[in-house]
Amino acid sequence: MKNVIITGSSSGFGFLSAKTLADNGYKVWATMRNVQGKNKIQKEALEHHAASIKVVEMDVANDESVQGAIKAIISEDGKVDVLINNAGIMYIGITEAYSIKQAHQQMNVNFYGIIRTSQAVLPAMRKAGKGLIINCTSTAGRVSWPFMGTYNASKFAVEGYSQALKYELAPTGVEVVLVEPGPFGTNLIGSIAQEDRKVVLEDYRQLKEVQNQMIASFDQFLQSDDAPAPQMVVDAYLILAEMEAGERPTRTQVGISHGVDKINELTQPIQDNVPKELQLGFLLETKV
Repeated sequence: MKNVIITGSSSGFGFLSAKTLADNGYKVWATMRNVQGKNKIQKEALEHHAASIKVVEMDVANDESVQGAIKAIISEDGKVDVLINNAGIMYIGITEAYSIKQAHQQMNVNFYGIIRTSQAVLPAMRKAGKGLIINCTSTAGRVSWPFMGTYNASKFAVEGYSQALKYELAPTGVEVVLVEPGPFGTNLIGSIAQEDRKVVLEDYRQLKEVQNQMIASFDQFLQSDDAPAPQMVVDAYLILAEMEAGERPTRTQVGISHGVDKINELTQPIQDNVPKELQLGFLLETKV
């Protein structure tokens, strides 16, 4: 039985992914914070759903938490077949008004968290000569949205990091791919933090009103029947996990695209030409 580690499993794509992959024959390690606190109900719901789901306490923003959780998983299973880096937070507001501390918090979860989990599983994957890391970014990691400067930056960072890591891991048989969801009703908006630099907001009063109206309108749409279903992203995770090694696309855009599908179609060949120009074309082929 293949196993999968899913981060951010307490809600949204992560919660649905744990159920779906378990239903499709995977042993699921569903990781989340506060399993005995605010996420206790989610923990019990997942473990009740299937005996093949095990919920593990893990905070992707903490080195020791990630290392301890992954070490325990590998100690029990002896391997990691798939890692789905799904955890994330999103700040929406006046970009100038977010403090350096807040920008660091955004990066610590969305970007550094992926580095932590990847570094924790990669030794076992490289030793096995196979494995898959799926990094969930966003259309906001390919096109920049107003009012989402720190979030955009964190997702752009994951895109760049993942692409380089994919090349470097190709000779080992380990694959790295990206899933880029558009807007979905997953309550990610609930993770928004108010801007720390209040004095700056005084100069943005009118634009702040526009931003608030945009969020309200967007939230209303995402809760409507017209919004795309979050299961679409989960299905993309499953399809990528089930594909043969070496056949997986680097980027999979899901839902409302905002032109990202066209960007990927145009730029992926340009991107993949870079190793060729550096006489490193062998990094384009995953060892099977």
